[in-house]
Amino acid sequence: MSYLVFARKFRPQTFEQVVGQKAVVKTLCNSLKRDRVAHAILFSGVRGVGKTTLARLMAKALNCEQGPTPLPCNECRSCTEITKGSALDLLEIDGASNRGIQEVRELKDKIKFMPTSSRFKIVIIDEVHMLTNEAFNALLKTLEEPPAHVYFMFATTELHKIPVTILSRCQRYELQRVSSVDLRAHFSGLLDGEGVSLAEEALSLIVREAEGSVRDGLSLLDQVLSYGDSVITLDDVVEVLGLVKREHILGIAEALLSGDRAGSIALLAELFKHGMDIKRFTSELLECYRTLLLIRIGGCEQLLEIPDDEMQTLRALAQSHSTESIHQQLSRLMQTAEDLRFSLQPRLTLETSFLAIIEAGNVIGLETLLEKIDNAIGALPDQQAESTKPAEQLAPAPETFRPTPAAARKKKQITEREPPPPEEELVPETTDTPTPEDEPIETVARVQPTFSLEPSAAGTKPSEPQKAVPPPEAKTEKTEKTRQVQRDIRKDWTEFISHLKREKEWMAQTLQQTSSVREAGTELLLEFDNPNDCFVLRSKENRQKLTEYILDFFQRDLTIRIVSPNSSNDNGQKDSEGPKKRRQQLAEHHLVRMTEEIFNGRVGSIRISDPNK
Repeated sequence: MSYLVFARKFRPQTFEQVVGQKAVVKTLCNSLKRDRVAHAILFSGVRGVGKTTLARLMAKALNCEQGPTPLPCNECRSCTEITKGSALDLLEIDGASNRGIQEVRELKDKIKFMPTSSRFKIVIIDEVHMLTNEAFNALLKTLEEPPAHVYFMFATTELHKIPVTILSRCQRYELQRVSSVDLRAHFSGLLDGEGVSLAEEALSLIVREAEGSVRDGLSLLDQVLSYGDSVITLDDVVEVLGLVKREHILGIAEALLSGDRAGSIALLAELFKHGMDIKRFTSELLECYRTLLLIRIGGCEQLLEIPDDEMQTLRALAQSHSTESIHQQLSRLMQTAEDLRFSLQPRLTLETSFLAIIEAGNVIGLETLLEKIDNAIGALPDQQAESTKPAEQLAPAPETFRPTPAAARKKKQITEREPPPPEEELVPETTDTPTPEDEPIETVARVQPTFSLEPSAAGTKPSEPQKAVPPPEAKTEKTEKTRQVQRDIRKDWTEFISHLKREKEWMAQTLQQTSSVREAGTELLLEFDNPNDCFVLRSKENRQKLTEYILDFFQRDLTIRIVSPNSSNDNGQKDSEGPKKRRQQLAEHHLVRMTEEIFNGRVGSIRISDPNK
């Protein structure tokens, strides 16, 4: 007899030998005990979890000479024929090869006859989702009301492809992936029976590669045993299965997270030298990042099935980096895995992706960049204010005084008739330019120094000094308040822009792009023709700052409202627009233009998702 692989040699022959499907096994056994077996049963689940095995076990349990029983004897004629695959009353059909309506008609003709040597006729259709719609429709009536001596057992890996009319006529059992604990215990028992010693790390690697499938794990185990000797190590498993060593995966992940460009490229080159499978490598790297993210989040370690020694290494690596960094690199690696499917240079794609992932941490947000620019501008000396100072303040010259005309005439009269008074009030001869308003404001600084023109005569009464004029500061402050009250949005908007340039230059430049500025009650409407011109100004923080500047300059409490065509307003309402117009706006977005300039590239295509989904 030819050699039997482990997947066939160790196929369960009783319900107790089924691995990891306790709920399904218990339900089937109880239905056999209580004579409540459905005439049509559908088993679904991933590959290698026991769908066909359970269907054959149900056939044994129903046709066993001691049954129907949940404990088939495996010794009677019916049980042995089913085990060997020679039972005449067991019709096991491959749905992929017999998927047409003609095959279903032949099946219906066969089940009309009574069983030859068994109690029931059992029909097992594997991969039943491969049947055509016509075949399913031809099976509907028979499946709903089959003969009393017929049972249907279906198995499928794609439950969603089966019509609802078929699902409603079957009793469904969804089989789960087998846990790593159950797989490890099952494989350990098989190895003990075979007299083979397998290292714990090697067994853990086989369990992980099985991905919850018993058949996949048995196939890998059979391959490893054919390669190794009596004692099989981790290196033997890695070499025979063509896997990537875990220390290489962890090394690349640590290099990417720490920003080591040379280290990540060197490790990648070493893996390529050993003939690495790119698809398997990217899959394992993504799995490593997923593990790091779950560890960093906290409370999710029970979802991971990793050996303790490897878990300690991953925990130390995850705690040394932030959740945001791990998540960002994981997202970029997922995009890289998608790009590798269509890449003609996979190695170059991986290397450039590694560099892009490392550089992604150095990108500065637009608002942060604008804030730094504002701080840098604010730290510079106010050159414009220095240049607009009057010449008298920049280079003060000594003031010269002369008597007023009234004082000169009085001096002449006093000289002719009587001795002059001992003191005379002099004022400086100054002039001021008129203000922008219609009413000119005189700002004449009066100084009250006293000096004697001639020696006063005895008995002469000195002249009374003139009344002092209020200082120009008081008059200027009063006038400034009057001007502030009289400022108008439409007339003084240009002056406000000039004032805002000294506070926030970028905000002033943005407001210069407005097509119109008008008041609507308590709102100040700022209209823009291009929505991209007001993108940064729409943020709540920037609108609050602009409101403060307007209140300080115009002395009016106005609510800022930004209006632009084909864009969302401040309340989140979005105008209707076509996909073509939306793509054009996205292509003209300032962030897209900046990205094109940085990477010296261009936008290839723009896909728009449905916001309602």
